[in-house]
Amino acid sequence: MFYETEKNNHGLPHNPFKSLIVPRPIGWISSQDTLGNINLAPYSYFNAVCDNPPMVMFSTTNSLSDGAVKDTLYNVETQGEFVVNMATYEHREAMNLSSASLSRNENEFLFAQVEMIPSTLIKPPRVKGSPIQLECIYYQSIQLPTDSPGNTNRAVIGKVIGVHIDDNVIVDGKIDVKKIKPITRLGYMEYAVIDNVFNMQRPK
Repeated sequence: MFYETEKNNHGLPHNPFKSLIVPRPIGWISSQDTLGNINLAPYSYFNAVCDNPPMVMFSTTNSLSDGAVKDTLYNVETQGEFVVNMATYEHREAMNLSSASLSRNENEFLFAQVEMIPSTLIKPPRVKGSPIQLECIYYQSIQLPTDSPGNTNRAVIGKVIGVHIDDNVIVDGKIDVKKIKPITRLGYMEYAVIDNVFNMQRPK
């Protein structure tokens, strides 16, 4: 089949686009505002963008009903700090709960019953039990076009300044992804877990 994205003439009951670029890692991002209100939210439009220096990005594509931007975007852009916590299969239910639309002064850590621990270099807390946590400082936002007037469509880039790794997932000096079992986002309401890994050597 072929369809034009501007016309959305795919003829399917659901837009297939989010099922075409999969799996997508989930950035489970914790942040806080100037009053100390803490936020935790998952973003599946997330990835690393370079490693020297290490930098990550996430994007948010919707605005709230009152026209305000999402808490994570507001917090990161105004306070300049955030943590990316790796969401694992063990955390799947809590991660999903933390995506609920709560008011700005409600704490998703408490709502989703996720224990938080202090970061080392920045103010926002980390998710206790997450095997990988990246402490980040805000670098830049890129305003993207939107087909829905009134919505915010913005990519946010941050520099990783501190990395926490659970010693239990380090095997023979390497990160053992099979011990971590990170979850990823597919299309629709589907997710996947990484529990099968294989190696291939690049050609010389």
